[in-house]
Amino acid sequence: MSEFNDKQHEILLVAERLFSEHGFDGTSVRDIAKAANINVAMISYYFGSKEKLLEALIIARIAGLRLQIENLHKEALSPFEKIDKLIELYITRINKNKGMYQIIHFEISSKKREINCESFNEVKRYNLEALRDIIEEGQEKGVFKPNINITLIPPTVMGTFFHFQMNRTFYTELLELDTEEKYDHYIKNDLTKHIQKTIKALLTYEE
Repeated sequence: MSEFNDKQHEILLVAERLFSEHGFDGTSVRDIAKAANINVAMISYYFGSKEKLLEALIIARIAGLRLQIENLHKEALSPFEKIDKLIELYITRINKNKGMYQIIHFEISSKKREINCESFNEVKRYNLEALRDIIEEGQEKGVFKPNINITLIPPTVMGTFFHFQMNRTFYTELLELDTEEKYDHYIKNDLTKHIQKTIKALLTYEE
């Protein structure tokens, strides 16, 4: 969120918490202003509307991954190590902000209101290009197969994670993840490793 000043940053963090706890429709601008200890006019001044505030939050959250991916691409790692680390970055970030990501994807997919997705899509395109660079590096070195549908890699990663999250009650009982610590540990280790193996299989399996 470095492109925002301190007050905007504070407002976005408060809005994120309230959106995650009460949903977008269940949170008013007045609620955000009260929790941030500011007046409603300041939110209007900085963001214009609740919808524009959500758009700013979307960009801030997605763009936060951008610098991490840039730095990863420059590291002296093998293509396999970069893929593993990239997936770990994705899962860690999504898990940390899972409530917000659920709000984002619900708002965009439901089309209940007009959300300008162009900036959002621009950041996603950039992240996809960074992923493409890593995969093409692996292809040039002969460790990844030539024909890979790179566009479907991110939804494969996120789809697996969100399926696990949406069925938390089932998996908590099935895997005996009866505490928050056990559940988070399983995501950080077992689920992340499963996704890493799945993606590497897609990158190397010859049809």
